[in-house]
Amino acid sequence: MFGSLTNFESLFEEFRRMEQQMDELFGSGVQPPAIRSVARGTYPPINMGETPDGVDLYLFAAGVDPKSVDLSIQQNVLTVTGERPVAIKEDATYYRQERFNGAFRRVIALPQDVDPNRIEAKYRDGVLHIRAPKREAAKPRQITVQ
Repeated sequence: MFGSLTNFESLFEEFRRMEQQMDELFGSGVQPPAIRSVARGTYPPINMGETPDGVDLYLFAAGVDPKSVDLSIQQNVLTVTGERPVAIKEDATYYRQERFNGAFRRVIALPQDVDPNRIEAKYRDGVLHIRAPKREAAKPRQITVQ
């Protein structure tokens, strides 16, 4: 019964197996494991904010080739798709693999007052910045009282 506990390689393999089972059991839940985390399988993480002039989205996608990213918008729903290849050595033993690998797709609903014809995207230092300006009619303006 305790013979496998003296073999450390076997012991660590058991811990890895148990961790994978726990991840499968609890890792796919709705709640992220920590306050600053995102749900498992959510890539790339997004920050989104609004100013009087428009909406700014920041997708944190280090290691993604910007030419492989596809952006499309239909009825104020922005879809971002792409792929992030991560080299994995077949002969290596990994104890954790938290870096995302593979195809991704994020769908973001934008406010109705953005102008879909003026959306711009720039990729720099692993961050995809998408700027969605508001329509001129939707921007706040000062009215002079006479």
